[in-house]
Amino acid sequence: MGDPFGNGPEISVRIFKDPKLYDMCRPVIIGDASAMEYAAAVQKTLSGFDVKIRPIHAISEAQYVPGVIDVYDMGLIKREDIPGDPKDPKPFGLGATVLGGESSFQYVVKLIDLAMKGEVDATVTNAFSKEAINMAGHHFVGHTEVYAHYTHAEKWCTMLGHNDLRVAHVSTHCSLREACDRVKKDRVLDVIRLANDAMKKIGIANPKIGVAGLNPHSGENGMFGREEIEEIQPAIDQALAEGINIPEKKPTPPDTIFSKALGGWYDIVIVMYHDQGHIPCKIEGFVYNKEAGKWDAVSGINVNLGFSIIRSSVDHGTGYGHAGNGEANELSLLNAIDFAVQLTGAKEGA
Repeated sequence: MGDPFGNGPEISVRIFKDPKLYDMCRPVIIGDASAMEYAAAVQKTLSGFDVKIRPIHAISEAQYVPGVIDVYDMGLIKREDIPGDPKDPKPFGLGATVLGGESSFQYVVKLIDLAMKGEVDATVTNAFSKEAINMAGHHFVGHTEVYAHYTHAEKWCTMLGHNDLRVAHVSTHCSLREACDRVKKDRVLDVIRLANDAMKKIGIANPKIGVAGLNPHSGENGMFGREEIEEIQPAIDQALAEGINIPEKKPTPPDTIFSKALGGWYDIVIVMYHDQGHIPCKIEGFVYNKEAGKWDAVSGINVNLGFSIIRSSVDHGTGYGHAGNGEANELSLLNAIDFAVQLTGAKEGA
């Protein structure tokens, strides 16, 4: 469900408007029934969409009935904790809070536990606030690190995607200075392997992989940096020796690689740091309507590769500034669910 004072509850209600949801999967929301009931009441006010919230306390109790949302109720948020009137929806205006951080963290821990026990086939996360979970005493820099800790993962990476534009990151949540230091042969090779395996899992038999350089012009043969020569190229050479398909066989300048990816040159691009991959994906997936003064689309996915369980996520934050008005865009969550289903290998309607 994400942070109870963010956009997660309202997005989680809005996805049930899509009749294809139950063709894709059997959905259960992990969170608090009180927050979901509030979000459902807001949707009824705004659009007339009427859905019932059904609290459960075990996955086996879920019924998967259209018109009813099964919510694994953690009982952490009370109705009086939620500000506002669902008959007059307005932004909460709360921002990061200890209560929001503690509850959203506990939802994720429960979600991981259910997946590790085999009670769910895949996990999909709405946004939580890194600030809020740290305020609550849980010192992680994001969902990925929480999952890595509780699944005891050794090698993993983050993948973002929007339609056919996909990127896998060598590093994410660290300073840019530290990100440069993390560009090492073994790490680059690990991410290439993880990305190749992920593309095969979604049905691409011989994935085409592009590998971005770190420096302008991929270092211009060492003039602007030697990471391409000393770290990235050796990783590419090893991957090629293992039969992985890297068409250009060398680091591609980062200012052209994404145009090539959009043109179909690659199925996925290996990027060296957070913004190198996030910026092109969000330019493609986030569409703001200047005339209407609102977002027409906030789409895309965030997936972790290398964990023993499947995790995908929305590709946006908690939206505290607008959370509570019921107008958050659910496209990214639907995209994330669809990709999680693909990773399970499930067929539509199964």
